[in-house]
Amino acid sequence: MRTLSKSFSLIPVTALALALMLSAAPASAQTTQGAASDRTSAASERPRDDLAGKLVRRIIQRAPSSIPGREIVQAETEIPAGVESGWHVHPGEEVGYIIAGEVEMKVEGRPTVILRAGDGFLIPPRTPHNARDLGPETGRMLSTYIVEQGQPLASFVGQHVEK
Repeated sequence: MRTLSKSFSLIPVTALALALMLSAAPASAQTTQGAASDRTSAASERPRDDLAGKLVRRIIQRAPSSIPGREIVQAETEIPAGVESGWHVHPGEEVGYIIAGEVEMKVEGRPTVILRAGDGFLIPPRTPHNARDLGPETGRMLSTYIVEQGQPLASFVGQHVEK
């Protein structure tokens, strides 16, 4: 056993630190679901997310909402230059903010808009929409979703026709 002095041992200090970390971990995991390490594509216990294979989405936090049957999910999404999300819907509202890049946003029933860093957007529940990064840099957006619990965060819509 290694000691720093005759009265101080590293083993009990290490054991105490480990015990404290283990006892605190479940409480923080319940509110943020692992924050930095929770990628939607790797979260097998979560409902399917169709966009997870196309874009990089990092779940920042996930928690029950005060609205019965809803949860709040906050995520950062990266869209590589030239890539589009594909027409999809969410089972609730999406409130978003462009962190970086230039994104062409098409929302069914609305004119197409070009969003730049600092711009916000709102997408109503189950409204088909498509985001395409115009480059040259990777687009990054922060979105907060207020969605039905137990539903996929995003689902593709088949053969969407623009109007």
